Amino acid sequence: MATHMNQATEPRLTIAVITLNEAKRIEQCLRSAAFADELIVVDSGSTDNTQVLAKRMGAHVFEYTDWQGFGEQRNRLLAHSTGEYIFFLDADEEITPALQSEIETAIATATADKWEVLWNQVAYGKPLSRMRSTSGVTRMFKRSALVRWTGVVHEHAITNEQVTGTQRFNARLLHHSRPSVHSSLVKLAQYAQLGAAKRAAAGKRGGILRGLASGLANFLRLYIFQGGFLCGPQGFLFCFFIALECFFRYVALKYDKDLLQQLHKR
Repeated sequence: MATHMNQATEPRLTIAVITLNEAKRIEQCLRSAAFADELIVVDSGSTDNTQVLAKRMGAHVFEYTDWQGFGEQRNRLLAHSTGEYIFFLDADEEITPALQSEIETAIATATADKWEVLWNQVAYGKPLSRMRSTSGVTRMFKRSALVRWTGVVHEHAITNEQVTGTQRFNARLLHHSRPSVHSSLVKLAQYAQLGAAKRAAAGKRGGILRGLASGLANFLRLYIFQGGFLCGPQGFLFCFFIALECFFRYVALKYDKDLLQQLHKR
């Protein structure tokens, strides 16, 4: 439960989470966020007890089943949040004590309008801590600086023109992205299709050769240059599944007739 909530004052920090059938993970996620003044969950229509567990952890839960993409769900989180600062947390992520300390310090000193954080990927039960993370995800904003989110997948934050620069937290955010092979296969199908739709909207072309080039390039980047090979079998599987996703998004873009029909109707 959020421990710093003060009903007499406006909350300073809101931590906001998107969920869909996250009963196995939501308690751990929200427990790591319990230091926030406000916990907000936007649920996409869970059929398990995600919503019950989230409410039990002290979160305000809102349900939206008309899925329009991750960007729109984050916009709904923004609409329900009242904190001066908002940290967007995914249900498969966990804030470590070290990161919590940095978040609280950043808010207390108010030195920026937005912050990014690096992931420490957890795959098949093992943190891939020896793997380099070279690009951060922007997750915390001063509420007045954030206009909206855009994008169905790999969404992007639109901020006010006055906002310049981004600060980065030193501590990493735990990301339980690949708990099992089965979940990786499900995620592969979902993200390959969403990625294909995104590229179709941008006018890009698909095909097997394009997919092979993308998959191979991304596998080499992750496994060799970012040190996936240092993380054992779990590191290999993590990099391999991402490479497969890159391959299949271009294959689906050309050969998935159902996807192409859906895109044609829009």
